[in-house]
Amino acid sequence: MSVEAQQQPQQTLVIRPPGRFGGLGLRDLWRFRELVAFMTWRDVKVRYKQTVLGALWALLQPFMTMVVFTFVFNHFGKIKADVPYPLFSLAGLALWYYFANAVNLVSQSLVANAAVITKVYLPRLTVAISPLLAGLVDFLLALVIVGGTMAYYGFSPPAQVVLVPVFVLLALLTALGIGLALAALNVRYRDVRYAVPFALQIWLYASPIAYPSSYVHGTYRTLYSLNPMTGVVEGFRWALLGSGHFQAGSFAISLGAALVLVLVGLVYFSRTERVFADVV
Repeated sequence: MSVEAQQQPQQTLVIRPPGRFGGLGLRDLWRFRELVAFMTWRDVKVRYKQTVLGALWALLQPFMTMVVFTFVFNHFGKIKADVPYPLFSLAGLALWYYFANAVNLVSQSLVANAAVITKVYLPRLTVAISPLLAGLVDFLLALVIVGGTMAYYGFSPPAQVVLVPVFVLLALLTALGIGLALAALNVRYRDVRYAVPFALQIWLYASPIAYPSSYVHGTYRTLYSLNPMTGVVEGFRWALLGSGHFQAGSFAISLGAALVLVLVGLVYFSRTERVFADVV
């Protein structure tokens, strides 16, 4: 070994547990961005490993639900929309299933990766964020069938289609905030995994997926607007299909709710992160 190499100071990495009111870990998340990309790719591969239909599941889920909704709500319930009902419901379902699957997978991410969390050091946020990003692959596949349905009905995207990523980002942030809080809770209380799908099923019918929000009137309209997914789904349809009108109030509520949920989720996640390896 050369003299110059011997004289170089050694660098020591000190790993300390996060304090009760410590940082949110965003700096570590950026430092481990390559690990986030690797775990996201791993989640994509695992999702379709040893499956018969593979990625077709991302197409079948919203398509079959659209068929049921068209049969029940459109033909029997006489619910109408300003675009063909199959296209109306399918567009909403594509975004909704991304949101719902993201919340469900993020909420289970820490328990599902317990073997990794208890053996090596890594920012816990990387484990929680990877399924959120992996779900974007399913969403893009679902958009393919939405595009095919638009072509079938002779619809072309309006000029505001460039705003579609804004509403997808709002859905992502909302799912992230809720998922982080639920993931931290699921470490302590394992019955969270049973409650989340049930709550999401109710939330589906409390959002303008199967029906336009114009069907909600009076005092219920104010409560309905507090649902952050109301503005997200309505805005997504408006941007993608030109359906309805852009509701600035609903968008502002959705944006504020998404930011608050992310902040609350990050704070609660960071405060409980110090006990994850001991409890999980």
